[in-house]
Amino acid sequence: MNGLLLNLILAFAWGAMTADFSVLSLATGAVLGFFALWLSAPLTGIDDTYFKRFWRSVYLAGFFLWELLLSSVKVAWDVIRPVPQNNPALIEVPLTVKSDFEILLLTNLISLTPGTLSVDVTDDRETLIVHAMFADDAEAIIDDIKNGFERLIMGVFEK
Repeated sequence: MNGLLLNLILAFAWGAMTADFSVLSLATGAVLGFFALWLSAPLTGIDDTYFKRFWRSVYLAGFFLWELLLSSVKVAWDVIRPVPQNNPALIEVPLTVKSDFEILLLTNLISLTPGTLSVDVTDDRETLIVHAMFADDAEAIIDDIKNGFERLIMGVFEK
């Protein structure tokens, strides 16, 4: 059985045992269920892919929050400066991710980060067009996207 499905069953079982189906109670059940599955994995033969994906997802979320903080400070600083230092441009980023969901997640993470906006994906799904507010070095931006968000997304969804 799928680790996520087992974890959800354990979370609802926790809610049933405590007679509390609030979000906090179900979240507590999910955390306890995750650690119960993790500890029992060698005994039950549960594949460790679920656990790897979970920790990679947590790392991706933390990385996004860090990038959000850094870019917010950079954009805010540029806005309050007497003379803005931005250099906007459209940049073509070659895509390594292939599935629709991976492309969707990448474009959303880029668009949610201040200073960048996903404009379009080419019809062949090989290139993402990104508007960057600070495009002094297009290659550095491409490298940041490929070695940051795209690499982490591929890590979460690899089998």
